[in-house]
Amino acid sequence: MPKSSTVNKTPIACTDHNHEHCIEEALIKAEQLCAKRGARLTALRRNVLRLIWKNHAPLGAYDLMDMLAEEDTRRVAPPTVYRSLEFLLDQGLIHRINSLNAYVGCHSPSDDHEEYFLICRECGVAVEVPAKEISRAIDKNAEAMGFTIETQTLEVVGLCPNCK
Repeated sequence: MPKSSTVNKTPIACTDHNHEHCIEEALIKAEQLCAKRGARLTALRRNVLRLIWKNHAPLGAYDLMDMLAEEDTRRVAPPTVYRSLEFLLDQGLIHRINSLNAYVGCHSPSDDHEEYFLICRECGVAVEVPAKEISRAIDKNAEAMGFTIETQTLEVVGLCPNCK
């Protein structure tokens, strides 16, 4: 049977799929990475990461606190959730979506990489996209102006294939 000449480029985040696979894969990667680095992936940190991967829409700290409270009878204090998020960020397991003050799972936590995000304004899904070429252009322009880049974030808002 001949291959189709058109390739489906729809990101998995924008498709109806079983998030359990995403969660399981993210947790396995996190456990391996933390073990390799000697970092402690506590039960709460693991649970926060699991909730972030529950879907592909960025979640804020207070959303996570509510979700944790639904699963447990005790309420987790904001500083505790923020410390867990800080650990997950430091380990490269999640990304912060600055414009939303929210967090999304990282697909390649073991790789040092540059990315940008496509964020659907309708359903809230955020898709991580490699940004090597964009980063090179930004670096080149900054260098030409004598500017030293400390951090860079690129977030593009629009409509995903399902919401168009």
